[in-house]
Parts: sequence; C-alpha cells; structure tokens
Amino acid sequence: MSGGAAGEGRVAGDGSGPGEDAVAGEPTAEDGATGVEKWAGDGLDARGDEGRGDDVGLAGSPTDDDELLGRVFLTRVVEPGDETGGRWVRERGVAEVVRRLREGGRPLPGVSAKRWAGLRARAVRADPRRDLAVARAAGARFVTPGTSEWPGQLDDLGDARPLGLWVRGRPNLRVWALRSVAVVGARACTEYGAHMAATLAADLAERGWVVVSGGAYGIDGAAHRGALGAGGATAAVLACGVDRPYPPGHAKLISRIAEQGLVIGELPPGDHPTPSRFILRNRVIAALTRGTVVVEAAYRSGSLVTARAAQRLGRHTMGVPGPATSALSGGVHELLRGDGVLVGDAAEVVELVGDMGELPPDRRGPVLPTDLLEHRTRQALAGLPARGSATAAEVARRAQTTPDDAIARLYELRALGYVERHGDGWKLTRQAMISVRGGRRTC
Repeated sequence: MSGGAAGEGRVAGDGSGPGEDAVAGEPTAEDGATGVEKWAGDGLDARGDEGRGDDVGLAGSPTDDDELLGRVFLTRVVEPGDETGGRWVRERGVAEVVRRLREGGRPLPGVSAKRWAGLRARAVRADPRRDLAVARAAGARFVTPGTSEWPGQLDDLGDARPLGLWVRGRPNLRVWALRSVAVVGARACTEYGAHMAATLAADLAERGWVVVSGGAYGIDGAAHRGALGAGGATAAVLACGVDRPYPPGHAKLISRIAEQGLVIGELPPGDHPTPSRFILRNRVIAALTRGTVVVEAAYRSGSLVTARAAQRLGRHTMGVPGPATSALSGGVHELLRGDGVLVGDAAEVVELVGDMGELPPDRRGPVLPTDLLEHRTRQALAGLPARGSATAAEVARRAQTTPDDAIARLYELRALGYVERHGDGWKLTRQAMISVRGGRRTC
C-alpha cells in the first residue's frame, strides 16, 4: 500500500520516533572537530573513497563535498518530512545545522530539550563517509537539491522537501520524473485491481511514461510488473534504505527494478521502515510525478492520503472505479465524488497528465449496418413490426411520412435486403431482425 502526505516528520528523542533509546551519550573528545571539517581531513574524501576523485556514484562535484556530506549526515539525524529540520536548513544552511547538532549547546528553535537530546544522540553516531561507502557498494548514489539530477518538482514540498535522495539505477532521476505517473493502491487487492493496475502500467509504459509506485504488495507490485513486462520504465520509492529491499518478498522485484529502472529512498543505507516512514514516503511519490492514479483503496487506505497530498501539490488525481459493492473500491469512489477524475485506461490518464493534444479516442459502441441508413429510411424500417407484416399506409403513419414516401423507402430497404413484400404487406427479413436487435438491446 502506498499512502502519505507532506507534513512534519517525527524524530527520535521525543518519544514518537524510532531509535531514541538505541543511542546515548555526548560526543567524545575526538568529536571536537565541527561540521564537515572532521570528515574531510582524515584520508577519505567526501566521495567515500581513499585518495580518489573519480566518480563513485555520488551526485555533485568535489567543490560540493561539504554540502553533500552535511546532507548525508542529516539523513541519519532528521526523519523524512521533518518540516522543523527543513526550516533549519533553509534558514541557517546545512553547515550551520550540522555544526549545532554535533557541538550541542542550546537547542535550535522549534524543538523541546527532550527532542533536541534525541537528535544529538543520533548525531553522535552518524558517519556520512561510511554511509556513502555502503551506498557505493550497493550501486547507489546520493542526489542533492541543486544538482543536475535533482527533480525540481520536489521543491514544491517546501520545508518537507527531502534533504536528498538515495538512488539505485542508471537512468537520470530528473529526466525520468519529467514524464512520470504514480499508480498506487491497496496491498490486499482483488484480482480485478491487480489486473487493472498491471494493464494500466503496461499501457502507460508503452506510451513512454515512467510508472512510479511504492514497491509494496498488491497494487504497487502489479504496477511495477506491468511496466517491466511491457519493457517500459518504472521507479520504486521505498520507505527504507535502498540497499535493503522491503517487503522481503519483493526483493527480486526490487532488484529487477534497480537493474531496469530506479529504486529511490530518503533513508540512508540499512535503515528500516516504520509506519510513519511509509506515510511520509508517499509525499515524495505525489510530488515527484505529474499525477497519481489510485486503483482500489478502502476508506482508510493510505493511498488516499497520497491522493490528497497530490491534490495539495496541484497534481492530477485520478481513480479507477470498481464494483459499487466492493469495500476495496469505496475509498476510490469517495475520491471520485470529490476532486478526483475517473479513468479507465492509459489514454484517459495521458489526456490529463500529458501535453496538449494528447487526447483519448472517442468512446463508441459498434457501428451497425442500419446506422448507415438515411434518417427517414431508418424511420420506415422502425415502422415495421418485429413479427408479422404491415401495409405501406401503416408504415407511413408510424414513420410520420406520406404513403408514397413510405413505399419508396420500403423498396430501398428491400434492395438492401432488410424487408420483403408479401402481397400488400411488408415484413422484416432475418438480416433486418439481427441488425435491429443489435441496436435495441434490453437489460
């Protein structure tokens, strides 16, 4: 299940986040160096490799090492979506926030002493160089705001914007995000939901769109598989470290996504998911893409939180309808009663999120032979009874025309094989009966 919204994250140390009891104590004497000065001067450069300045899978240039190391450090300290931490970075800069967290002293504005102690405990153990080395070994890179690969639409999250993103996979994240659609929904989905998600994703991929989802069971997995099966592009945004696939049952799927597409996450290598991280993860899905499609969701589904986040960000929000009796479609139907747009296939999705002129084909039923008849001729045909025969005068009365005109229309219909004459009466042929029944279907 994928669900989330932009909001203030929870941080260890205030009793609401993971890990506040896992670390304790104040910095030792060797921690006396402040900020990135300590990290940059002990043999390993900011790219995480001894004596190397070549590409080891990290975004940015050597002149950006301080900023990069500081943001990697903060991903260990600040929870995803923490607007307080984001405000610190915006107002004071990365280096100053890192320095205050490492040196301690008076808390930064907006947090209690207890929460500040929790942040400081995390800061003591944070080792950005180690995280970069582990990421490199897993084939991942760290993309930061302001670099060429950063998707600018994530800036719409304001202070809840990610400090950076860990990315596995070769494609350029910014380029892929420019033409992407999120497909999310229930974990415990029905066969109908899985079919719709896979078909929708496959068709979107064939049209050149990147399918983004959360890598979870159910709708997420179906969407990823649909895109991969079509030989298209897909990206999974995880609520854990990108080197630690979750759920475990999707380890092979996520590895395949990393080989053919992108695996993205805010959390540093090795970090585990928590309920709050799942929720906050999906604000990234909502912000990264042009629109979000919900395929099956109950009233309390996290996917609806994702949809609401997309709406707040000004993105398109769409829903695939299901049976009115299905509880798993109740949330989608509620979304459609509001600002959501009903979609049934990829063409209708692209009509909303695509460029001007990318319109779906007209939706029509089959064209019947009688549809090609001139209007008054169709009226004459409709004037004949389904059983038995009728005179030309009776047909004229039913068709609201003159007897002479009715006779002319009936002879035209006889030439086309729709009617036959029996004395003074006219009746429908078998061909006409089949055609008329095709255009007069009953419930």
